[in-house]
Amino acid sequence: MDVLQPDPNKDVTLDTATLRVLAHPMRLALLNHLRHHGPATGRQLAAIFGIDSGAASYHLRKLAAGDLIDEDEERGTGRDRWWRALHRTSFHDPAQSPDQEAGRAYAQALVLAYADTLRTLAGQVPLLPQDWYGASIFSDYTLTITPDALNSLKSELVAVINRYRDAPTGETAVSVQLQAYPLLEPRIATD
Repeated sequence: MDVLQPDPNKDVTLDTATLRVLAHPMRLALLNHLRHHGPATGRQLAAIFGIDSGAASYHLRKLAAGDLIDEDEERGTGRDRWWRALHRTSFHDPAQSPDQEAGRAYAQALVLAYADTLRTLAGQVPLLPQDWYGASIFSDYTLTITPDALNSLKSELVAVINRYRDAPTGETAVSVQLQAYPLLEPRIATD
């Protein structure tokens, strides 16, 4: 099966301890911001995400303890600590996870972080330049397939992503999100 393979120089494979660090949507949001937009201070991140600077500092220290970010000492002054992401992508294969509970908590936090990103994007869609709006895709497809067929589909899609992943750098970072999951029956509250 083709899978999106981590580049040991640019990516990190998540172990149980790191999964636990990332099992918080705010930490994922902060890490993704540093990955996509480059180094920032805790105060800047607090303002961007509308959180207290103390909370931002706490989450940044947790990410640093997990070896996901580090202090960018070249940018720092005595007052402001600048943080940078150490890896471009985090890899977690649920099928290979030694700690299913930590893996599921991370996946839940990841979905919550994606939901927040999509809410922000919703306000930006009307502002997208026409060429980027025309090139974007906002779709979902309902398929009726087995877990094995979903794994095959995932492999094919990842193979396509791999072809573009290390292509020459373009002018604009683009987020490609891939979610595939069973549509479970909604839970109905009972008295």
